[in-house]
Amino acid sequence: MQHGGGGRAMAQLVEELFVAAFANPALSALNDQAVLDAGLAGRLVIATDSHVVSPLFFPGGDIGSLAVHGTVNDVAMAAAEPRWLAASFILEEGFALAELARIVDSMAQAARAAGVAIVTGDTKVVEAGKGDGVFITTTGVGVARAGFETGGTRARPGDVVLVSGAIGDHGIAIMACREGLDFDVPIESDSAALHGLVGALCAVLPPPALRVLRDPTRGGLGATLNEIARASGVGMQLAETAIPVHEPVRAACEFLGLDPLYVANEGKLIAIVDPEHAETALAVLRTHPLGREAARIGVCTADGQHFVELETGFGGRRIVDWIAGEQLPRIC
Repeated sequence: MQHGGGGRAMAQLVEELFVAAFANPALSALNDQAVLDAGLAGRLVIATDSHVVSPLFFPGGDIGSLAVHGTVNDVAMAAAEPRWLAASFILEEGFALAELARIVDSMAQAARAAGVAIVTGDTKVVEAGKGDGVFITTTGVGVARAGFETGGTRARPGDVVLVSGAIGDHGIAIMACREGLDFDVPIESDSAALHGLVGALCAVLPPPALRVLRDPTRGGLGATLNEIARASGVGMQLAETAIPVHEPVRAACEFLGLDPLYVANEGKLIAIVDPEHAETALAVLRTHPLGREAARIGVCTADGQHFVELETGFGGRRIVDWIAGEQLPRIC
């Protein structure tokens, strides 16, 4: 289970097994998508994602809308415009057709809202007890915006780290629903398609200013920033008081013994930009409905150890390391 948690174990599995076996330049970039030169057609972006969330329906979404948002966002993080999706369903014998229809309808609504078409797919059925209702794999294809090249290797010392809003909502919403926990203030998933937010940034920033885009899903903000720091060969210094966390999520994390830095998100992005354009980027994020709580949370540093450091609210410092296990199983 640790190999699916978004932390160090998963990174080692990907690099030492899959990348070693399938080695090619697009894969070796270790982004959540591949950017491919299609000649006269420009640059195509492709991403694929499997969705095994439990429970299937949760406050703020379900596995259907999540399957659309997750893949649309992976394509969008290459500064690309998502266009098409493929969807593959693995159904368990005995799964209610009414629930499947509800999931499919949710997918259709999410795809229409995102402006993408589900153009092909596949369906398989496994025996009862050998699945978990339904698993969905979606593959997305999009077109990269001319001039923009974002990726985990492009952060530089001095660059500014921005986050588009409060972290941890999705993971805690899943956990609360799964365990039957009730909080005074209901917590809902932040699941959303982020390509409009990316488009707003690309419309204002010059291409070289936008270094890295990433949506911090499994492993949360902490694991994602460690991935970027390692790939770019930089360190990072973060300010705990600058990182937005909704108070009900913070309280739930304290109650459950979780660190919000490692809790999954499905509707937030990290943008690393050059310092000259940081305030412009932050202003653009805050004018978008999905970025109203955007914040400047840290800077990249010259650090050969690639440490991500956090200045705590008490004035001390601690290392934000890779997550060792899996805080919340089956959150995407």
